[in-house]
Amino acid sequence: MKTIMAATMNISVQLCRHFSRNSSRCLTFMQHRLCRNADSGTQSHQCNRTYQTGAHEIGESDLWKKYQDAKSWCDEKVLPHVHSVNPTAVFANNEISLSDIDIYGFDYDYTLATYTEDLHYLIYKLTKDVLIKLKKYPEDIADLPYQPDFAVRGLHYDVTKGLLMKVDSFHYIQLGTVYRGLTALSDEEVKKFYHGTHIPLSQMNSFHGSGANLRQMMDLFSIPEMTLLANIIEYFSKKNIPYDPEYLFGDIHDAVKSVHYSGAMHRTVGDAVAKYLTSGKEVSELLRRLVGMGKKLFLVTNSAYGFVEKGMNMIIGPDWLDLFEVVVTNARKPHFFSDSHRPFRQFDRHKKSPQWQKVFQFQKGQVYLEGNLEQLHKMTGWAGSSVLYFGDHVYSDLADPCLRHGWRTGAIIPELESEINTMNSSEFKETITWLVSLQNLIENEQIHDSPECQAVIQEWLKERNCLRVKAKEVFNPRFGSLFRTYHNPTYFSRRLSRFADLYTSDIVNLLNYPANFTFYPRRSALPHEMYYNASYPVNN
Repeated sequence: MKTIMAATMNISVQLCRHFSRNSSRCLTFMQHRLCRNADSGTQSHQCNRTYQTGAHEIGESDLWKKYQDAKSWCDEKVLPHVHSVNPTAVFANNEISLSDIDIYGFDYDYTLATYTEDLHYLIYKLTKDVLIKLKKYPEDIADLPYQPDFAVRGLHYDVTKGLLMKVDSFHYIQLGTVYRGLTALSDEEVKKFYHGTHIPLSQMNSFHGSGANLRQMMDLFSIPEMTLLANIIEYFSKKNIPYDPEYLFGDIHDAVKSVHYSGAMHRTVGDAVAKYLTSGKEVSELLRRLVGMGKKLFLVTNSAYGFVEKGMNMIIGPDWLDLFEVVVTNARKPHFFSDSHRPFRQFDRHKKSPQWQKVFQFQKGQVYLEGNLEQLHKMTGWAGSSVLYFGDHVYSDLADPCLRHGWRTGAIIPELESEINTMNSSEFKETITWLVSLQNLIENEQIHDSPECQAVIQEWLKERNCLRVKAKEVFNPRFGSLFRTYHNPTYFSRRLSRFADLYTSDIVNLLNYPANFTFYPRRSALPHEMYYNASYPVNN
């Protein structure tokens, strides 16, 4: 997220220097002047505002000359300084030193275990089976194909209108990303539905992404869910089958949960672990290195022990339990972090059943079910900023530990690596560099109100719109980047920056850093601030 924002900011600072020297803005605001009071020796600030009331007359040819100058400036001065970003880096929203971390906690799915795309095909198929067999949906939906690149994580679904969309950090809908089924809505239709593009707070999702009219689809398992939702809506629309979008969402969402809770998905994956999980020695290397440095490890996952065991045996080896001080399965996150009334139960790994006696303390090498964070804290003493917990779900894994309990948190965002690779491409760099430059040019020159000048500005605005669409579609042709709308961070980015101190594409990226490494967030300039970046010479 911040990598994309910082790249755009680096481009902006170069362009701002250029335009500050070449702008013909008619309405200017003089900078504050610092004056010294000779009598008291103190400094005072006097704000002298001088407004120009007349415009320097320029014509169409002058504007196009500025356009060509800006284009040359981008190509010759800015693009050579736009550096690539390491796609396997760890990025910081908040300063954190690993030397302060004594306890490392992990989720299982999409954190320690990384799945192949086959898992999404499986969830999609199993969900269709539930809908046909148990919900009596038309058997024809069995033929609806899965499109792995249809949606991106973090989208919102309006359960009352049956619309899938991307929302930014200010609750505004990104036009061009609103779909009913597989069909895009026009900007006019969207504005009519929502009386503009803003979503009131009362209609947004609750703290954990659910509730109200809009549901945010936040985890990676939701990608096949969104695709099936869109396919069935499209099917019903084309077949003229009347439906209530709220009931439809409820049926599909319940069917997806059934695939998980019934064990159907877990059994299939457990019988073919090598097909559904990616293999590699890096996870084992990371965990063993942490243990070797005296760090304590724990695992808290919503998945069942039998499912976790088969995966961990493949990922780490049969001795994987020896690496963890505490292992908790069937944890029911996010309730695990907030509900203090559900006790831990020990799980008998040989009988594959829970035991009945009360748990007073944890024993290494044993497995526990359910429980809650309050009891975990009482029995271990682990609390506060000495704990760093990693998970892939921004709400279920990270929100409560961060806000309620003071843990440090890390988000695993598998899509990040692909997005950064796209961002590093020459095509994307050229597009964004020129988009920022052209927008600055429009902002500076829009005050020329002659018909010929305004016609030029309109041409530039059309080009700007084409550039914005191009920059969006390189990530996903329908919904764009996971992290950004045209300009603003997405709602997903907003929650990520609030609930995650660190984020990276894969847990094994921590191997690139020493145990005492300190991660520093970038100082991103606010709109009213000057942007300082030592990598660019001031007089460039």
